[in-house]
Amino acid sequence: MPEAPVLYVLNGPNLNLLGVREPEIYGAQTLDDVRALCEDAAGAAQVVFRQTNHEGVLIDWVQEARTQAQALVINPAAYGHTSIALLDALKTLNIPVVECHLSDPSTREAFRHHSYVSLAADDIITGQGAQGYAAAVRSALKLAQERAAA
Repeated sequence: MPEAPVLYVLNGPNLNLLGVREPEIYGAQTLDDVRALCEDAAGAAQVVFRQTNHEGVLIDWVQEARTQAQALVINPAAYGHTSIALLDALKTLNIPVVECHLSDPSTREAFRHHSYVSLAADDIITGQGAQGYAAAVRSALKLAQERAAA
């Protein structure tokens, strides 16, 4: 029987404050609620769920995913708009990458309209709140299954 796929779900800065920080934009659900949504959506897949406020740590985890995961969901938060280093790390991956945002950055401030992460993403889920994570998990696992079958 094949092993369950491993899915990394990585979260960038300030997402540890979900439920408290600007709930009118990001909703009332906490990061623990998001984790539970991801685990439910993943079914038998193993979810490695992490959050950091530090760019280098996020990059280290992306690099770790190169050898440990079959797919990656990433909510880079503000680093999506600023980090070429994160883009460079994502471009080293040979696994599906799904970018996920709680809000829709294209409807917000102009500086949020560009995402470096999108340049390396196989799919992008925005504006669905916490439920967007479940959609991102399903997308990432489907893409991983399709690649494994090819």
